[in-house]
Amino acid sequence: MPESNRFEEVVTLVIKHRVKAGFEVPYEAWLRNIVSIAGQQEGHLGVDVIRGKSAGLDLYTCVLRFCSTETMQRWLDSPQRLELVNEATPMLADGDQTEVNPVNEFWFAPQAETSSPPPRWKQAVVTLLVILPHTLLVPLIWGPLLQLNAVLSNYVVATFLITLTIVVSVVYLFMPMATRLFAPWLSSSTQPKETR
Repeated sequence: MPESNRFEEVVTLVIKHRVKAGFEVPYEAWLRNIVSIAGQQEGHLGVDVIRGKSAGLDLYTCVLRFCSTETMQRWLDSPQRLELVNEATPMLADGDQTEVNPVNEFWFAPQAETSSPPPRWKQAVVTLLVILPHTLLVPLIWGPLLQLNAVLSNYVVATFLITLTIVVSVVYLFMPMATRLFAPWLSSSTQPKETR
């Protein structure tokens, strides 16, 4: 397997757009088009679009996952993307805001510029809720297959396969789902009320 395709090299490209009032409908059409085109790029692993509000304007946070920094940069610099961004520029209040993160850092990233990440104890609770079922169920699912031959039943090989299954499942499927599901709770205020 080429070095650029290793799972540990997965990166996210986070793009934030604040859409000018009155441009919401054409922007949605533009967004559907660019998401479809980006999905066809080599090394593209998926995209999530998070809709919110910022200073009274619609805020779109697009999280694109790529198998390596090189494939992400190729998409960022592509003439096709630059042309599409130029089309969208008149609709955007602040232009095309991009940042790059390791994939797991975006699990709990704030959705708006004025937000702050949720408290670490909330991050820990959601992470536990996702990982605990995996650590209980994945070994049970792998169990019968690992007993088929001596190589698979080797402790190191079995541990590697189980861990790989958990990591890939959590990173690509269950953690993004969990952060969307628990988003209202993660973003709710937990400051204790002042008593007099």
